[in-house]
Amino acid sequence: MTATKPLLLVDGSAYLYRAFHALPPLSTRAGQPTGAVFGVANMLRKLRDTFQPEYMAVVFDAPGKTFRDELFEQYKAHRPPMPDALRAQIEPLLALVKALGLPLLRIPGVEADDVIGTLARRAEAQGLPVLIASGDKDMAQLVNEHIHLYDGMKDVRYDPAGVEAKFGVPPALIIDYLALMGDTSDNIPGIDGVGPKTAAKWLQEYGSLDNLVAHADEIKGKIGEKLRAGLSILPLSRQLATIHCALDLKLSLEDLRPAAPDVAALRELYRQLEFRTWLRQLEEEAPAGDASTAAPPGSAGAPERDYRTILSRAELDAWLAKLGQAELIAFDTETTSLDYMRAEIVGVSFAVEPGRAAYVPLAHDYPGAPAQLERQAVLEALRPLLEDPERPKLGQHAKYDWHVLRHHGIELRGIAHDSMLESYVLNSTASRHDMDSLAEYYLGMRTIRYEDIAGKGAKQIGFSQVEIERATAYAAEDADVTLRLHRTLWPKLQEEPRLARLYQELEIPLIPVLGKMEHVGVRVDARLLKQHSQELAKRMLELERAAFDLVGHDFNLGSPKQLQQVLFDELRLPVLKKTPTGQPSTDEGTLEELALDFPLPKLILEHRSLSKLKSTYTDKLPEQINPRTGRVHTSYHQAVTSTGRLSSSDPNLQNIPVRTAEGRRIRQAFVAPPGHVIVAADYSQIELRIMAHLSGDAGLLRAFAEGVDIHRATAAEVLGLSPAEVSDEQRRAAKAINFGLIYGMSAFGLARQLGIPQGEAKRYVDLYFTRYPGVKAFMEATRAQAAEQGYVETLYGRRLYVPEIRDRNPTRRAAAERTAINAPMQGTAADIIKRAMLAVDRWLTESGLEQHARMIMQVHDELVFEVAESYAEAVKTGLREHMAGAARLAVPLVVDVGVGGNWEEAH
Repeated sequence: MTATKPLLLVDGSAYLYRAFHALPPLSTRAGQPTGAVFGVANMLRKLRDTFQPEYMAVVFDAPGKTFRDELFEQYKAHRPPMPDALRAQIEPLLALVKALGLPLLRIPGVEADDVIGTLARRAEAQGLPVLIASGDKDMAQLVNEHIHLYDGMKDVRYDPAGVEAKFGVPPALIIDYLALMGDTSDNIPGIDGVGPKTAAKWLQEYGSLDNLVAHADEIKGKIGEKLRAGLSILPLSRQLATIHCALDLKLSLEDLRPAAPDVAALRELYRQLEFRTWLRQLEEEAPAGDASTAAPPGSAGAPERDYRTILSRAELDAWLAKLGQAELIAFDTETTSLDYMRAEIVGVSFAVEPGRAAYVPLAHDYPGAPAQLERQAVLEALRPLLEDPERPKLGQHAKYDWHVLRHHGIELRGIAHDSMLESYVLNSTASRHDMDSLAEYYLGMRTIRYEDIAGKGAKQIGFSQVEIERATAYAAEDADVTLRLHRTLWPKLQEEPRLARLYQELEIPLIPVLGKMEHVGVRVDARLLKQHSQELAKRMLELERAAFDLVGHDFNLGSPKQLQQVLFDELRLPVLKKTPTGQPSTDEGTLEELALDFPLPKLILEHRSLSKLKSTYTDKLPEQINPRTGRVHTSYHQAVTSTGRLSSSDPNLQNIPVRTAEGRRIRQAFVAPPGHVIVAADYSQIELRIMAHLSGDAGLLRAFAEGVDIHRATAAEVLGLSPAEVSDEQRRAAKAINFGLIYGMSAFGLARQLGIPQGEAKRYVDLYFTRYPGVKAFMEATRAQAAEQGYVETLYGRRLYVPEIRDRNPTRRAAAERTAINAPMQGTAADIIKRAMLAVDRWLTESGLEQHARMIMQVHDELVFEVAESYAEAVKTGLREHMAGAARLAVPLVVDVGVGGNWEEAH
């Protein structure tokens, strides 16, 4: 291309659908959906800023039928109706595009693709380069030396070579390529069984679709039969896939010149749609003294702030009176450490209405710091409020503040809201729920970062060293923004009653339960771990020597580059997979497959496994023992996983392997103190039981109701045998199917896991669905629901968004479908274990057993307790009752309870 700025043609319809399904849902406080509008508008702003085009058009499909519907009655006929939440965003988006000053095109009777194709070819004829912004593969047929394709979602630009590298065929053959494959999203018929690889292979070999058709008799096997059977449909498929580039458009190039943005219209749209960041930017860019653009008091563009520093008892008493009358108290603690077991309070902040907050410094000790109120006296003055369960409190990650206050002798009660958890329950797939990110996303505010007041890296100072004036701005803002977030997020939750109930009845009450569990911690035998670490080191050396002997020289088993050289250059092992840079992969999946036939990959895998155990657990756990308590205190996180499951860190207790002897030895180091035992209670096959409940399959329901070995029963059903006739190998296969299917395992994956031919694995799967038709119906219904709504739900209403469920990339779409099937089961299991934790905590408290039995860990579907020996039997009985009663399913919940001197013995 020349240096001339290109004509930028944006496929607005493609971006609209991608934004709707790929981005988290967003709406105004009144419930108007805005996520797709935000996503497309954001992309348009980026495109305009990046390419600064002199000519540009944003093209959308017009409502009504097109000539393709006349060609083929079933064209796009199978698409579900446009979701209401998407339809409601079309007019606001069109208005926003116009307000941005961007030429907008919607031509009746044709598709956006045809308008873009016509404009592109017309510009090319005039010597003007063209850039088409779209993620639609159909557009690749337009690419040549003068017309390029840009996928803004991936920030990738395609010239002819790029198209050929991506699809395996040059742009001139894209139409033939699409005709062979068909397009399920548009209902374009293709050749049954022909996917991207086969289509590209045939076109590479025969040069064109016409030549392939002329030599169709040469194609062998079943795929050749399918090709010949579908020859009659190929002309129509090719016609439907062809972008028409000669429309009679009454447009000149000057009609595509962007205009200046309509600031007044933009301001009103940003306010209506609650795009606060853009509104603030608009106000900031306004000329000085321009009354028409001045931000109103209290708006997102210029939020009012009245932040006070409390240095006298009179000021504190005045604020105590305010707090005593407040409907909701937003509060935050500033401390010396992020480690809740070591943190000392430096100050506390409060807010009772947006923009009005106070900071009480208590332990700032830099030279020249003003006199501050005595910490213990302030905490005692606050105690009645903080410990009163009838006084509702609000925090951002309130569990941390619960710990800090407990460390100072205050039992925080009455946690009514947590803005982090409000955001998480609204959309668990969002990557960040920290205050800074939420403020930017929901409020359009850039908050003061810790680095802004304390510096970075080695020069960073502790909060006690921060000047009080700057500390007030930071700490009071934390309380203020937390309150503002709550006032934005809570109404959104209330619009979804099931989500609001999940938040109020499950996530919020769990905060003190998790806090208590973290505070208690778990006793770990450092001596045993040290011994284990030495044994692991010895075994790793043996594995290294064995690997060196196989190769004939030393090398670094942990170096991917050296492994590539040894495995693929020296030993000539087959390359099964490549990295994005084109190098042979040495990832775990590849090594596992190679290990089935070659000894060295097996040694490397074992060495990796032991190295991870050693570095993560046997070496590190002793260092994580708190010297004051003699215990390890993990942190449980409620707002990390998309399914609702808890995760843990420092240490991560969820990843200790249970299937290997070495992993089980680590569990042996989690021990009970003298006079106590470890009691472990684990739900048996909970996700399979949830599958039975959700699918309503008669066979699964019957098997669980009768209490039989579910895997043996499945094998008997599938193979037409009596349970007594099922071999151990057949039971193993049935177990792989039972668990594999709820994770979306394919016949290929099953064949790989069982080491059997793919055809035999497919026969197993087909037989399974024949015997359990309810399971298949549930899976298909779940896929359809996810595609239509963009999310699936757990039994208790937790929403699990699946952004890529309608992705045109089949690999991403298939992965999203697997997630959609598994998420309701894994998410429901997460909800049930949380309900069990609440039920058990309540039982232990109300029965008086809490002083004899303490919950110390939650790992997957298991709860672990430290129990006085004389109460072990009573606790075992109670755990079975209360955990089994945590949910009412169509099948019984079974709880396995074990007792031992350490976690492994009890498991």
